[in-house]
Amino acid sequence: MESHASDFVVVGGGIGGLAAALELARRDVGSVTLLERAQEFGEVGAGVQLAPNASRVLDELGVLESVRRTAFCPQRLVLRDAVGGDEITALRTDEHFTARYGYPYLVAHRIDLHRSLLDACIGTENVTLVSGATVRDVTQDANGVLVRCEDGRSFVGGVAIGADGINSTIRQQLLNDGAPKGTGYVAYRGTVPVDEVKRSTGSDELTDMVIWIGPAMHLVQYPVRGGQLCNQVAVFRSDKYDPSSEDWGAPAELDARFQMAAPPVRRSVALIDKTRRWEMFDREPTTGWVDGRIALLGDAAHPMFQYLAQGACQALEDAHVLGTCVDSELGVEQALKHYEEQRFPRASTVQTRARMFGEILHADGSLAAMRNYLLRRRSELDYEPVDWLYLAGL
Repeated sequence: MESHASDFVVVGGGIGGLAAALELARRDVGSVTLLERAQEFGEVGAGVQLAPNASRVLDELGVLESVRRTAFCPQRLVLRDAVGGDEITALRTDEHFTARYGYPYLVAHRIDLHRSLLDACIGTENVTLVSGATVRDVTQDANGVLVRCEDGRSFVGGVAIGADGINSTIRQQLLNDGAPKGTGYVAYRGTVPVDEVKRSTGSDELTDMVIWIGPAMHLVQYPVRGGQLCNQVAVFRSDKYDPSSEDWGAPAELDARFQMAAPPVRRSVALIDKTRRWEMFDREPTTGWVDGRIALLGDAAHPMFQYLAQGACQALEDAHVLGTCVDSELGVEQALKHYEEQRFPRASTVQTRARMFGEILHADGSLAAMRNYLLRRRSELDYEPVDWLYLAGL
């Protein structure tokens, strides 16, 4: 049996796992082995939104400038009525926004963000990257952890970090809370040339991050790759949802649900790649991320709906706080406990409010009319409603 030793073993080579490995390496608190189950390190998906709380961490990790080279900085975050087509409200993300929060609001391709973090890890001497490593289980004793893979390899370390996503193997060892709960919502996503979206929406320029909202559905649009591509995400609640079947949320149902939408929305949805759908899952906030020398991070600890665009942002915050706690005078187990104590209140609040925001976005009838009436009265420079999210200290 092949065995390897390091101070930290991070399970999961996504954005959270790479950020955690890089954070630990930059603090020089020990050697890191990063395990990824895929044969190559890579990212699946299209766009990712990076609010100031994420940009702040990326700067601390030394990769913000790399990310910014291909990212796009929208002028506004806009809510539009998917049925009527008119603008409901907006939040300016220009110099006023950056002055208030210290960092910009960026939108990027997930592959570009992942590549920046991966390159930084490759360039760090005390990070070892291991692909094709599907973790079976983790055991621990007073001296460290043993991470065993399905192919017989094992990795010895002082600490194990489970950053292995919403279906985390490590989470099941710690919490044994079963599979995440299906919600009946499904997403179709992908990027298209920005000129095609300009034509579909009748826009001269695409300078905003736009969410078209309607009854149990929405469409997100924003430029990535420096404005060359547009990321689109169409989400809807399936009337045919059956957790025991895959025969629901099909492209035909997507088209039927958005048939009520305004022409720019229908034309844009027609551009989306329909070869793959993403089912949306949910978990209730729960403690228990840490057990001795094992800790969870990112979606393994606190998966959340995308309605506040904070999934990757919260994983980056996790990585920062984890590094801060480990790089202290506390013992390893106490440091990990302190990490959860600091992060749980914040992450669980974001989880809960993301769910609530989704209910607001997908409202119908009189609730939607009241929402639109109230939101239309606010100023584009009214940042107070998001101060709790973007001004939070790390």
